[in-house]
Amino acid sequence: MNNKAVITKFYHSFSEGNTKGMNECYHKDISFQDPAFGQLKGERAMKMWEMLLSNKNQHLKITFNGIEATNNKGKANWIAEYNFGAKKRKVINKVSAEFEFKDGKIFEHKDSFDLWKWSKQAMGPVGYIIGWTPFMKSKIQSTTNKRLDEFLAKTTRL
Repeated sequence: MNNKAVITKFYHSFSEGNTKGMNECYHKDISFQDPAFGQLKGERAMKMWEMLLSNKNQHLKITFNGIEATNNKGKANWIAEYNFGAKKRKVINKVSAEFEFKDGKIFEHKDSFDLWKWSKQAMGPVGYIIGWTPFMKSKIQSTTNKRLDEFLAKTTRL
């Protein structure tokens, strides 16, 4: 499978809620990074997608386009539409992804998006006022990683 097909499979699987298909595209030593989680490696990166897709009651729509790839690098654009938190605030998150490949799989995956724009949608007035600050970025990463730790603890016990 060429690298463009790997990226396409990753996002097609994502849009269908298929974490197994997504993780088949990742190298076992994957390094993932985004503004909400910071850097995640290996199994932790793979489980992050499983956690995000595990809420079957949540409406989630994933669309993607602009897939490009060479022998070593690739990129894509994707949009996640969902309701966030107890107040079910509507979020439309536009993400640019960059990839590096090794052994025919995604070895590095970096998602970029405007965290302030995300926090304004997801958190309302608080996100608008302080969503751009380093403090809020740190708080978001701390919260998301704590949720991931709890998910990992729960799924390893099963």
